Amino acid sequence: MRSVELFTGCGGLGLGLARAGFHHDLMVEWNGDAVATVLHNKALGVEHVADWPIVRSDVREIDWKQFAGVDLVAGGPPCQPFSIGGKHRGDDDHRDMWPQAIRSVREIRPRAFLFENVRGLTRRKFAGYLQSIIDGLAKPAADLSYEVRVISVNAADFGAAQKRHRVIIAGVRSDVLVRPVAMLQPTHSRDRLLWEQFVTGTYWREHGLPRQKEPTDYLDISTVKKLRALGVEPTGKRWVTVRDKLRGLGDPTGVGNHVFQAGAKSYKGHTGSPLDQPAKALKAGDHGVPGGENMMVLPGGAVRYFTTREAARLQGLPDNYDFPRSWTESMRQLGNAVPSELAEAVGKWMASILTDGGKRLPMAA
Repeated sequence: MRSVELFTGCGGLGLGLARAGFHHDLMVEWNGDAVATVLHNKALGVEHVADWPIVRSDVREIDWKQFAGVDLVAGGPPCQPFSIGGKHRGDDDHRDMWPQAIRSVREIRPRAFLFENVRGLTRRKFAGYLQSIIDGLAKPAADLSYEVRVISVNAADFGAAQKRHRVIIAGVRSDVLVRPVAMLQPTHSRDRLLWEQFVTGTYWREHGLPRQKEPTDYLDISTVKKLRALGVEPTGKRWVTVRDKLRGLGDPTGVGNHVFQAGAKSYKGHTGSPLDQPAKALKAGDHGVPGGENMMVLPGGAVRYFTTREAARLQGLPDNYDFPRSWTESMRQLGNAVPSELAEAVGKWMASILTDGGKRLPMAA
């Protein structure tokens, strides 16, 4: 299946969609450093990336009609206007690119579209604007309509090693739809992780560690008590933890992207990510991200910043996906990326709709 991607960034969404079976006809990104990262990995011959047709351009200058007939339009419109950490100006922010996303759908008329954004877009303050986005995507032209669904997701529920809450706005062209389809179903769960950590102890054995009998978080304690009382093994896979994702990487070596970054400090409200949970969502800040999201908590309680290589793993990028820029710039790109595991899961869900002759999306939230 063929796709076009807006706001490519450093490639997380594109990689996940490629793994889900989509071939990109065009990928557009304005930021020169992000484009340089993708081109660098294209030159390295990284799987899926080697044939990416990425261009540095302003999406407002693209004539999308030349891509009429592709199956999917995808992208992550800049989220700063709606981010909890931003200025919350919404459609008053010059960085708001939702009108361009809607224009791309209107001109390409794809069978489906798939856009990702921060969950702040669903805040009450932006309810009117979110509805205008939905309306614009549902009826981008007089003779064109889509059934649109807004789905709140946690990337950890789809195999990413981050508790990264996002919103997926997906739509399928009305003439493609004929009957109901299954909802997008999570594949991983917190309950399964707690079961393997504190009921069976499987998690600790896998990592060659002494078994920890009880969790420390009060919510986890309550859940573990319920799991033990029920005695029913949760289905699916466990959440992927920082320790899982960084297995085999070892301490920073100073080579390539695995370089120690000094200056990490822990204080109230700035505590970093525990090893045995999915990480906090990486953020596109410099050193001073508000919750310590770009730090890990080491055994003994000390903290240090994630290296670029570690952060790339947390975003589901392969170890040969190289970041040629500084740690600060690389973390900015990674903090803005879509975890490839989430992108792949949502891409496969969409591909199943498009390859099964078209089925009607459920309307319930």
